[in-house]
Amino acid sequence: MTRGGAIPLWLKVAYSGWFALWVPVYAATVGPVNFLWLCDVGNFVILFALWAESRVLFSTAAVGVVLIQLFWIVDVAGRLALGFHPIGGTEYMFDPAEPIVVRALSLFHLWVPILLLWAVRRLGFDRRAWKVQSLITAMVLPLSFLADPQLNLNWLWRPFGVEQTLMPPAAFLMASIVLYPLVVFIPSQLVIGAWARRRRATTPAGGSPP
Repeated sequence: MTRGGAIPLWLKVAYSGWFALWVPVYAATVGPVNFLWLCDVGNFVILFALWAESRVLFSTAAVGVVLIQLFWIVDVAGRLALGFHPIGGTEYMFDPAEPIVVRALSLFHLWVPILLLWAVRRLGFDRRAWKVQSLITAMVLPLSFLADPQLNLNWLWRPFGVEQTLMPPAAFLMASIVLYPLVVFIPSQLVIGAWARRRRATTPAGGSPP
């Protein structure tokens, strides 16, 4: 938690309005299981973070999804500029069979990283973030594993679009629970945490980041 009023009311209302549209549309078109994607889980965390003005929740969402969403942006940009997906995972954005409203709402991947970095800069960064995100992921991944393998939720079956054949699926699940923190969350914490500290260090005494 932090001081009240650090997050503008209009931003809370705007995000809540978008969220109120996003949830039922996604549930009706792609199914509730889609919310198990870590980026989608992050949207729920952000909703609570906004209204609670919670430093730890914003930090948790930042280490959990900013890097992943940057990969999403690179993949979409690569498809637009080069005609192929350099990373994979955004093919649905160019699939005419995918409902246009789903693709439009999925553009949250473009602005959520900006929102999270702004919030972390404004409220500060909480060092517990990677631990909280790792706990969330340890709960979400087993549920993702139980879903239809064709959905490839959180890349438990086809990381980077390539069929996983190195180990049994259950072993890969356990490995993923360890690898996500090591490969995504901890590096993100080191970079975002250092960036947030530098930004706040340049804020005039007694002031707050703009």
